[in-house]
Amino acid sequence: MKKLLLISALLLPALMLQARDFKWSRTVMDGSRTGVTAATADNVPEALGTVDGKKYVSPSGRTFRCGVTPEVARVLIDAQAPMAEVKAVIAHATEAMPVGYPECALSNWYVDYVMKAVAEKAGKPVSFAVLNFGGIRCDMPKGDILLDDIMSMFPFRNNLCYLELTGKDIRVILNQLAATSWQVVGGARCVVKDGKLVSAEIGGKPLDDKKVYGVATVNFLLDGGDDIRMARNAKNLEIFDGYLLDYILAHVRALTAEGKPIEYQTDGRIVILDSDKNSVRR
Repeated sequence: MKKLLLISALLLPALMLQARDFKWSRTVMDGSRTGVTAATADNVPEALGTVDGKKYVSPSGRTFRCGVTPEVARVLIDAQAPMAEVKAVIAHATEAMPVGYPECALSNWYVDYVMKAVAEKAGKPVSFAVLNFGGIRCDMPKGDILLDDIMSMFPFRNNLCYLELTGKDIRVILNQLAATSWQVVGGARCVVKDGKLVSAEIGGKPLDDKKVYGVATVNFLLDGGDDIRMARNAKNLEIFDGYLLDYILAHVRALTAEGKPIEYQTDGRIVILDSDKNSVRR
């Protein structure tokens, strides 16, 4: 009897839910109701609106007096002053650069700069690089770029690394990426088909298994991060002080000081052929 009562008690809420008529709708969070946009350090009222007592006036002019909207708006607006430093505009991008697989303008911009930075720190040429897509946490927006954008893009405390690998060991890494999940690659041109590496070039020449190459990466990928072990069989390894974000910010600010925007492009360095779908992904 007790078991029956327990089962009935458990089933009753489900039966009541089935008896009710639920209707759902979706709302696109595009600022159309309020006109709210992302705020910089200097345009908080214009971007977020104002709160006077229990009245919230949105950028679109719409006024909210009821519900939690004025309270939420006050919390958000009050948080802007402590965040002013990270809301400073530090650069400009001519086009949005969304993250895309297996290569995109943002990933190419990122890895190509890291190769240059590591070469400068090591004082040695760098011909190849592997970074991880997971290290890029958001897209590059079009227009003004805030300090917060770059900090959010590259938030992890990773160090830049220089190592030397034979072409044979690089081929092992590329074969692993082809069979599992492709990552951010610099200095190489690769073709992958059905999970297998078809061809690989470094510096415009076929990958030479016997040659030793200078390689750039981050310490997260040295021994197991994202199942990648860049340091395996490395003939030389240097890990540099300062985090990746420090180098990226220095690069971004240098571009701005030179009057240059952030802009880049894809170049077909990675081609993945998918025979099952009869398609080519670049």
